[in-house]
Amino acid sequence: MERNGKVLRSTLFLDQVGEVVVTLDPYGLSWKLLHRGSVVSSCLCMKRHSKIETEIKFSNVYAVELIDRGLIHDPAWNSGGFLLGRSSEMYRFVVHGFHKPKTCRSPWVLSEYTFGHEDLQKCQMWVEDINAYIKDGAGRPKSLLVFVHPLCGKGKGNKTWEMVAPIFSRAKVQTKVTVTKRAGHAFDIISSLSDRELSSFDGIVAVGGDGLFNEVLNGILSSRHKAPYPPAPTEFSYSVNDEKDQIFGNNSNNNGRAYYNDKNGSSTETSSKSDDHEPLLLTSESNGLGISKFTNKCGPCNTDQNPVISFPNDWFRLGIIPAGSTDAIVISTTGMRDPVTSALHIILGKRISLDIAQVVRWKTSPSSMDLPYVRYAASFAGYGFYGDVIKESEKYRWMGPVRYDIAGTKVFLEHRSYEAEIAFLETGKFDPLTGITHTGGNKTQSSQLSRQNSNRVICRMNCAVCNEPKNSAQFPSNRAITSPNIHSENSRWLQSKGRFLSVGAAIISCRNERAPDGLVADAHLADGFLHLILVKDCPRPYYLWHLTRLTRSGSDPLNFDFVEHHKTPAFTFVSSHDESVWNLDGEILQACQVSVQVCRGLINLFASGPEV
Repeated sequence: MERNGKVLRSTLFLDQVGEVVVTLDPYGLSWKLLHRGSVVSSCLCMKRHSKIETEIKFSNVYAVELIDRGLIHDPAWNSGGFLLGRSSEMYRFVVHGFHKPKTCRSPWVLSEYTFGHEDLQKCQMWVEDINAYIKDGAGRPKSLLVFVHPLCGKGKGNKTWEMVAPIFSRAKVQTKVTVTKRAGHAFDIISSLSDRELSSFDGIVAVGGDGLFNEVLNGILSSRHKAPYPPAPTEFSYSVNDEKDQIFGNNSNNNGRAYYNDKNGSSTETSSKSDDHEPLLLTSESNGLGISKFTNKCGPCNTDQNPVISFPNDWFRLGIIPAGSTDAIVISTTGMRDPVTSALHIILGKRISLDIAQVVRWKTSPSSMDLPYVRYAASFAGYGFYGDVIKESEKYRWMGPVRYDIAGTKVFLEHRSYEAEIAFLETGKFDPLTGITHTGGNKTQSSQLSRQNSNRVICRMNCAVCNEPKNSAQFPSNRAITSPNIHSENSRWLQSKGRFLSVGAAIISCRNERAPDGLVADAHLADGFLHLILVKDCPRPYYLWHLTRLTRSGSDPLNFDFVEHHKTPAFTFVSSHDESVWNLDGEILQACQVSVQVCRGLINLFASGPEV
């Protein structure tokens, strides 16, 4: 055995390979066969041809463990059609890792390497040294709160957790598991946890679909996200008698939309000043985003030294292990729908920021008198067709994922449209290819965005757009909409009014197996914007044309005259329909007046971004 600085080298036996010289350095393990030859090694019951020299990086190692004394097999060799080999009993340790297939969006494949030696202390030393390196891996969690939805998808929640639980066990990640028994179970548990109880975990994992993740998300943010509400729809008056200027573009193609700016470039105070209407608003020191300051894992401590957890939070992360019907969030953030791959992202402590939409319901129905009610969405908020489908599908939940086909067909044939009024914040459009921010023009954003599709930047791992600083000049709107002054030099509120078949707000691409590019192919995970898609009333065949384009990779489902597409950080919505239903990440919200704003990078997710 040799130690050269941080390098450890000794001779060990590798199961199914033979005697090898193993080297450990800060980057990983490598080994070289003492006697050259072609061998057959084992990787999770799959035999593969192994090179004489091989290695595994620590970034691809999720666990190492000392196991019982047992057999180490020599390499098999062929004799008359039979595979023969010798076995020796010795002390053993196993390095658990994985490898990534060369094809993108393919599941990560588990692998294990069993080493042996006659000296127990040498095996223990190797385990300790390897553990020391992998534990130094930034952000690897030690303790997680896990919620399992047993009935999600086709009732595969429990089976999915049973499949990945041994991976967490090998990695020595402690898990406190709760199998949910009813709707809202996870929300009730999480929202009732004190900050001290929550700080004992490094994150929360949802084993289920987008609906369970939405429940976890709302449980964690309901009392810990301290930010002013977005403007209420009633704060906007579209009358020429209002003191605000009414601005129409010189181009006649305005599609019935009006532009509004304050006369002096300033705005009135939002309702966030009222304690009655802002039960979640914190009056403590702000960081300019309406969010109290925090440090590392927990926020600043009070006089009793109790931890205070607020969001955004650099350490605490949420995770998803897919077992649902669509799993759009997992596919959009990892590029694939595989429980093992998602479990490895969590164990390795991967981290990306994720935009979250804050949805404020001001009125349930036109005649109701409601206090503001806050919900959060991570992927999508939809009205009209989208809300009707999710409401109708609840009648057929026992059918599993096929219920969406039944409900979707029924709602499509009914072809209902709704009168609505939408106001959205137009902002300068930043071109990441040129570094230039383009201010709004008179032509519709939908046509402008459509022509830019050839130069669109797809969100991917280490995305340059998502990694732009949050206070960067190209995102003036983010600060504007979360402070009392909701207007800035590069932004103005626009209105769209009429009958709509659907109103959709995609926070992320919303990729899934039926829509390979998602609703908006170039939507980003953490750029501070959502994509507002307004589908105006049109003949049924035209709407079918739009929907079928969603199912085709490389097509453009938004390039229609009856579709408006606006990239915006905030919008408001008003409808006079008595039973207005919204779809928030697959969960139902009844509301006829809402305001929605994007909270950029509000949470961190155990993921690394989609591989493209």
